[in-house]
Amino acid sequence: MTIHSDKLNQTSKSGFHYITQGFKLVTLPGIKRFVLIPLLINITLIGGAFWWLYNQLGVWIPAIMSYVPNWLQWLSYLLWPVAVITILLIFGYFFSTLANWIAAPFNGLLAEKLEAKLCGKPSADTGMVDLIKDLPRIMKREWLKLVYYLPRALLLLLLYFIPGIGQIVFPVLWFLFSAWMLSIQYSDYPFDNHKVSFGEMKRTLGQDKLRNLQFGAVVSLFTMVPFLNLFIMPVAVCGATAMWVDRYRAGLIGE
Repeated sequence: MTIHSDKLNQTSKSGFHYITQGFKLVTLPGIKRFVLIPLLINITLIGGAFWWLYNQLGVWIPAIMSYVPNWLQWLSYLLWPVAVITILLIFGYFFSTLANWIAAPFNGLLAEKLEAKLCGKPSADTGMVDLIKDLPRIMKREWLKLVYYLPRALLLLLLYFIPGIGQIVFPVLWFLFSAWMLSIQYSDYPFDNHKVSFGEMKRTLGQDKLRNLQFGAVVSLFTMVPFLNLFIMPVAVCGATAMWVDRYRAGLIGE
């Protein structure tokens, strides 16, 4: 009865739940020290990038609004906030991806240590030498994610330049696309730690797409919010690792 109840409880957990879990898990004893480097990378890159962005919005918004045809100028009071949201969505995803490239080895280590703690197992004694040895595999995985992302992102960006319709539809589609990509980005760390292929990971996440879109949507929103965006990387890694342990680990590695 207890086992059935546990499985039912895990099935009912939403993507939002795992983000709240992430905030709790980053503070666990024995985990906090593995949070430090991803956190510092995120604060430095995202904090600096968004400070620069907020100083550029006054230049970029008029440039974007110039693509709105004259017959839609009466909608400018609605399209202006849409343009701001569009910039924040693109900018937030771009720099969070860049931060994840730099922090990838440390995010993988954080996921590994947290998984061991959640499963009640001793973690491998991974040092700097082991991280360096794993760099080629880790960077190859980041490259696979980039190859998957770029053609889809470019198609969406072309949509933006369709007069009138593009400026309205693009932010919604980009938000959903970013949510899916951020779910892939952060879920990949525990999947990759167990050498689950990129294709198999995508198929697994796709079978549970709503939950993963919920997870990625919250990450995407937090990436746009000042102050919260400084802390979201390690929180998302921990939340995705908790979801891996609850939902995917047993089925993929047979434990």
